[in-house]
Amino acid sequence: MPTLRSSLRPHSSSSPSSESSPLQKAQSDTQGSLSTSVHSINPPSEERDSEQASEGDLYSVSSDEESDFEDSLQPNVKKRTAKQPLRITPMPKHRKKGFQTDCCNGQREAEPSSANDLFDAVKAAKSDMQSLVDEWLDNYKQDESKGFLELINFFVRSCGCKGMVTPAMFKKMSNSEIIQHLTEQFNEDSGEYPLTAPGPSWKKFQGSFCEFIKTLVYQCQYSLLYDSFPMDELISLLTGFSDSQVRAFRHTSTLAAMKLMTSLVKVALQLSLHRDNNQRQYEAERNKRPEQRASERLESLQKKRKELHEHQEEIEGMMNAIFRGVFIHRYRDILPEIRAICMEELGCWMQTYSTSFLTDSYLKYIGWTLHDKQGEVRLKCLKALKELYSNRELIARLELFTSRFKDRMVAMAMDKEYDVAVEAIRLLTVILKNTVGVLTTADCEIIYPIVYASSRVLSSAAGEFLYWRLLCPEDEARTGGGREQERHWSLHAQRNFFYLLTAFFVESELHEHAAYLVDSLWDCAGFRLKDWENLAGMLLEKKLNLSSVQERTLIEILVSSARQAAEVQPPVGRVTGKKGLTAKERKLQANDKVKLAEQLIPLLPQLLTKFSADAEKVAPLLQLLDYFDLSIFCTGRLEKHLELLLQQLQEVVMKHSDPAVLEASAHALHVLCKPEFTFFTRVDFTRSQLMELLTDHFKQDLNELLQTSLLDEDEIYSLATTMKRLSAFYTAHDLTRWELYEPCYRLLQKAVDTGEVPRQVVQPALTLGYFSILWTLAHFVESAASKNQLLSLKDRMVAFCELCQSCLSDVDPKIQEKAFIVLSDLLIIFSPQMIVEGREFLRPLVFFPETALQSELASFLMDHVFLQPEDTSSGHSYFEDDEQIEQLHHRRRLLSGFCKLLLYGVLELDAASDVFKHYHKFYQDYGDIIKETLTRARQIDRSHCSRILLLSLKQLYTELLQEQGPQGLSEQPAFMEMRDLARRFALSFGPHQIQNRYVVVKLHKEGIKFSFSELPPAGSSGEPPNLAFLELLSEFSPRLFHQDKPLVLSYLDKYLQQVSQAPGPPWGPVTTYCHSLSPVENPAEPSPQNRLQSEKSHIGGSYQHQKEDSSSSSSSPSSSSSSPSLPSLPSPQEESVSSTSSSQEESLQLSSIPPTPTLTSTVLRNRQPLRVVGKKEEEGSSLELVYRLPISRSQRNRHSGALHLGVPPDLPSPGHGSPLTCSLRLMEEDEEELRILNESSEEWQEADQEAGSPSSLSEHGLDLLDTTELSIDDIRTWKR
Repeated sequence: MPTLRSSLRPHSSSSPSSESSPLQKAQSDTQGSLSTSVHSINPPSEERDSEQASEGDLYSVSSDEESDFEDSLQPNVKKRTAKQPLRITPMPKHRKKGFQTDCCNGQREAEPSSANDLFDAVKAAKSDMQSLVDEWLDNYKQDESKGFLELINFFVRSCGCKGMVTPAMFKKMSNSEIIQHLTEQFNEDSGEYPLTAPGPSWKKFQGSFCEFIKTLVYQCQYSLLYDSFPMDELISLLTGFSDSQVRAFRHTSTLAAMKLMTSLVKVALQLSLHRDNNQRQYEAERNKRPEQRASERLESLQKKRKELHEHQEEIEGMMNAIFRGVFIHRYRDILPEIRAICMEELGCWMQTYSTSFLTDSYLKYIGWTLHDKQGEVRLKCLKALKELYSNRELIARLELFTSRFKDRMVAMAMDKEYDVAVEAIRLLTVILKNTVGVLTTADCEIIYPIVYASSRVLSSAAGEFLYWRLLCPEDEARTGGGREQERHWSLHAQRNFFYLLTAFFVESELHEHAAYLVDSLWDCAGFRLKDWENLAGMLLEKKLNLSSVQERTLIEILVSSARQAAEVQPPVGRVTGKKGLTAKERKLQANDKVKLAEQLIPLLPQLLTKFSADAEKVAPLLQLLDYFDLSIFCTGRLEKHLELLLQQLQEVVMKHSDPAVLEASAHALHVLCKPEFTFFTRVDFTRSQLMELLTDHFKQDLNELLQTSLLDEDEIYSLATTMKRLSAFYTAHDLTRWELYEPCYRLLQKAVDTGEVPRQVVQPALTLGYFSILWTLAHFVESAASKNQLLSLKDRMVAFCELCQSCLSDVDPKIQEKAFIVLSDLLIIFSPQMIVEGREFLRPLVFFPETALQSELASFLMDHVFLQPEDTSSGHSYFEDDEQIEQLHHRRRLLSGFCKLLLYGVLELDAASDVFKHYHKFYQDYGDIIKETLTRARQIDRSHCSRILLLSLKQLYTELLQEQGPQGLSEQPAFMEMRDLARRFALSFGPHQIQNRYVVVKLHKEGIKFSFSELPPAGSSGEPPNLAFLELLSEFSPRLFHQDKPLVLSYLDKYLQQVSQAPGPPWGPVTTYCHSLSPVENPAEPSPQNRLQSEKSHIGGSYQHQKEDSSSSSSSPSSSSSSPSLPSLPSPQEESVSSTSSSQEESLQLSSIPPTPTLTSTVLRNRQPLRVVGKKEEEGSSLELVYRLPISRSQRNRHSGALHLGVPPDLPSPGHGSPLTCSLRLMEEDEEELRILNESSEEWQEADQEAGSPSSLSEHGLDLLDTTELSIDDIRTWKR
């Protein structure tokens, strides 16, 4: 390609060099020049982007770098000194209509509506873009200056600038001054401009904007494009705007310049083709004989060639100006959107005009930008490269680039952003398909594990790469042979595919489940994976000599592909992002299920016959029935295959005792045994035969066991396997008519009484008894049963629970665990929640466990779940580690069952202390379960939950005290663990201090009581044995309100007066606790300065009055009015709260009283008057108003937590002579009450707002303080 001339204008003053080369073709009648440079502009706003960031954001590339289009610059180029545009025809020098000559204060002189019309038309995108451009061309031909200004102002408006370029500005001001003027008029308040503005009106603006530029160049490519004035001036202005520090100018002008460059590249390509065609015609004409040669045609062709050459030089000059003036600087802009635009358009140039642009000089920019920090930019680079590598004709030009940046492209397959990683793998797939030997084995091994990624898009891309690398059969070169030859080649290709797939899965050892591999290959190789007939034929063919591992893998692939076709859903844990199936997908799903049934129903009995003895192979084969369209058995006349299938199913049941095989068999028979099928009678008869056979064996062997305890191992094994088969079928089939409960009950009774029943028999007996009760209950639910029937079922259930309770003490841990699981489920099912949803007739079945059973369940939990961690210093094998993980999952299930009993109200909530006290020690294993239980318990009853937390700490402290003694207790490691546990408990209260205020103060009160519950002997000056408990209590001090801390200190001081202390330093725990209660502002609580001053005044008066009462009353520790504060601790509240004026209290208006919340325990059906409690205000005590309502028994149970007080709307306002305060009884005792704290209306308003916050339980339709009885609906809401 001929050399491109340099830009008319240098980039900016930030560029090291300032070059200029003419972009205008010389005109014979005029001379002109453009401004030589566009200086960088300092915008008035500090929020504009810094050019320094754009200079060094990615890579340092010199701006005076030689253009790859340009071999040399043309010297001695004259610059235009005036802004007068060049015209093809002379234009009169008179003032154009609509323009003014004077400029007033830098504002625009006229209102050229044409620019607005052009912008609005492009924004609306309703009219044809070609007609819009033609209309502008007509205006330009009538008045060039006005038409060009219309185009310039269109680009200014597209940047979001309200300013306009007037004729006077364009005539007298340079480009840099014009940009400076527009910058000063730019409004950056919103930070949005047309390319980034939200809303439907701007959604399609960018596309219309780019289409306008494309159409403009296309319509001008034969005329105006080579008129140097408009294009040169437009490129110069866009170059200046692209160097602006205003983001809107820079972003919009860069997009315009890049799209203009793309259109010019297409024009250059057409010119190049025309030149080549002209050259061929010229050479052909010149090579003719002289008598045949047409001189006129030669001259015409030569003139045309010269004209094309001049046009191409003009286009190349424009392209060089845009590339050096805009691209070189903006591809490393600070804004990622600008960098992405540059990379996207550079890829278009390379694809469109590969002769000039597909060189290493341009490819290096894409290679460098592969390391960009923003995924959007990296993604554009990868997409550009994928289009280049897709063209095999261009592969040879990419060899150097591939060798330089191949490692980076391979590494991007592991990119942190899924979109980039997917595009990188697709690029590598294209390289793999179009090149030979470029990607090494080491490169490919990086991609293989991605087929098991959680993202389906990413794993599918990796699956396609794997398919073309390893699994795609070689080209099947057919040289004839007819249809039989083609069938042979197809069969060979399919089997080769399955061989390779099996080898990859087995040898790679990357994953244990082939379902994820099948899902990854489904999009690219689904047609091969759906060849179930061929795959089943491989399994049945003996001469293939498949190993056991290969057979097991092929069966798993067969089942996984059948599931994928029938369910059209990825395996568990793989993310898709699709919400549902389209109509086309549903139709394909139905066709696949029919095809699957037609191909595999005749082969499934044969597969079961061959692999009936192998439990690992027969269990997945039985799952295939879930994915068949079973109606094919009737419509397809396949009844004979149904008979074979039922026979093989019976044989499998009688051969195996493995739970997985038995469950799969029971489920397969359940799928076939549906009343809507015409073959239901046949399947039901087979099921009855099988159950009769198993029941006869069970009763016969059971009678022998009950008569004599001396059974040999074979007899015990026979009885145990028969009971396992029955228990497996009892989970899916109703076996009530065979009356299995009574034999199982007698068996368990003997096991409990004598202990002579083998343990292999006890576990299935528990399962049979459990499902017998459940199936009976299911019958009663479907058809209303009589009360006698219900009572009979309850007696049976209670008796069975007693047997299970006895089994909790069995010596075999497995029997204990089975009994615990059965008990947990039965207690949940027969809990009070079973009568909800219109099942009130089941109330006689409700069962509450006795205290002894609750204790045994808690003891079992301590012995089997909270086990001390074993010594793990010695190494374990893979299988030992896997076994430990399984054991941990089993213990987690046991703990979850116990926690459900607590939350459903089956067990006393106090039993949760046995769980909570292990929160810190077993946080890694059970932390999530215990935390969720703690959260739900607090939602049930906030006050009760805090008492349980304190009870957990008391239990741990008492245990440690009995083991270690009181001396040096706080230095023990176990005590430090208790402090960590207390800290976790304190953090569990969350940020809602107002809601937790009552319970936290109550917790401190109870903790102080416990610390002084045991006093030293009379006359002794030693510490109370429980005094160290104060250190644990100090962890809850940050949860106290600032106003409550002095009150807790006074409460502590009262107990300290009961203990005599020897002279000397104070006790350490007391000092620690007092320090935690020092009256320092808690930054976590709402600032007191933000509260109403009336609250401060009221609290201050009440507190000072309380001190006066205490100083005048008796000093006895048992006096209810005596609560002296510690003398060593200051009480700054006295000074701060007593200085508030009464006028501030009167400023409260009625509107400040909050309405009664709708979801709290204080919802009022009937308004009740307030009752005044306490002495009158004239007698010296503050007025206390307690809001008391008559509460029913059920309401009392539901509202046993701290009441969320609300003020009815008909109460008088505090600002109208009736000050309203709500008393919290924080220091209530059996024989003494401390009425100190008073809350203002604003506090309750804040509490109401928090109670209604989305973070509370109100999201689930519950109130945090609502109830201590939880319904089954609430639990279901939590589960959802």
